[in-house]
Amino acid sequence: MEYRRLGRSGLRVSALSLGSWVTFGSQLGVGLAKSCLAAARAGGVNFFDNAEQYAGGESERIMGRALAELGWPRHSYVVSTKFFWGIYEGVNTQDTLNRKYLLQAIDGSLERLGLDFVDLMFCHRSDPATPIEETVWAMHDIVSSGKATYWGTSEWPADDLRAAFEIAERHHLRKPVMEQSQYNLLERRRVEVEYARLYEDWGLGLTTYSPLAWGILTGKYVDGVPEGSRATVPGFEWLRDRLVAPETNARVPALLAVAGELGCTPAQLAIAWCAANPHVSTVITGASRVEQVEENLRALDILPLLTPEVMARLDAAYA
Repeated sequence: MEYRRLGRSGLRVSALSLGSWVTFGSQLGVGLAKSCLAAARAGGVNFFDNAEQYAGGESERIMGRALAELGWPRHSYVVSTKFFWGIYEGVNTQDTLNRKYLLQAIDGSLERLGLDFVDLMFCHRSDPATPIEETVWAMHDIVSSGKATYWGTSEWPADDLRAAFEIAERHHLRKPVMEQSQYNLLERRRVEVEYARLYEDWGLGLTTYSPLAWGILTGKYVDGVPEGSRATVPGFEWLRDRLVAPETNARVPALLAVAGELGCTPAQLAIAWCAANPHVSTVITGASRVEQVEENLRALDILPLLTPEVMARLDAAYA
């Protein structure tokens, strides 16, 4: 496993990590989640991603119980959570980044995870209704309290991110360290274009998600939605039209052809392509079986095979 610095921070995270979105609570109980976590750690993974809203808080409970049963030393792994959508109905508990919500949300996540602190804490989306200065101060105070080690954002527009950096700089507050964006061969603009100046100007680190574009890049949706796939999970019906879109799946054969020539699976190639970006600190992978965890980890073996010629072929197909 390769370990990379998270932006300009001193924290090092595994180039591949394991996330719980869709799987923990929706497809996996504690037993299978524990097995997947153990398989990931055996492969060198040290970062495990979660969020308050995943499965309405159940994802955090499952990960917390699994970690407790595994009994790993707390210093040996990195855990994240994210806040914005909330899990309780109320005017100050949903779709917000106001101070009241954030200071209470961190306590709820720590209780569900069974931890004294999380390593990474994300604002899961930006909130145009709350002043960015209020959010920055709240995140700074949570980190200062010891309940989180670093804070960052997820899918924030570059202008909002730059405003957060400048507010933190002006008031000598803790700056956002990382951003969690979708990044794959089909979704590239934010990471490669919109944030281009932020890596050098502010040292932004990336924990990217959905390297397989919800499974599209594996090729399994070319002929429709197979039974047991992500699009059949209750609550993810919104994905169905996107997964079977003809214009999207028409670009998949190019990836399948390159993967065949390199002797790897399309999933391994797609993950390796994401990890090849020098601005990406870690690629968050998902799995509903131990075998998937192990297959995804072998994507690191493909990295040396991504020559300029191979990358140019993929760029031509997915520009």
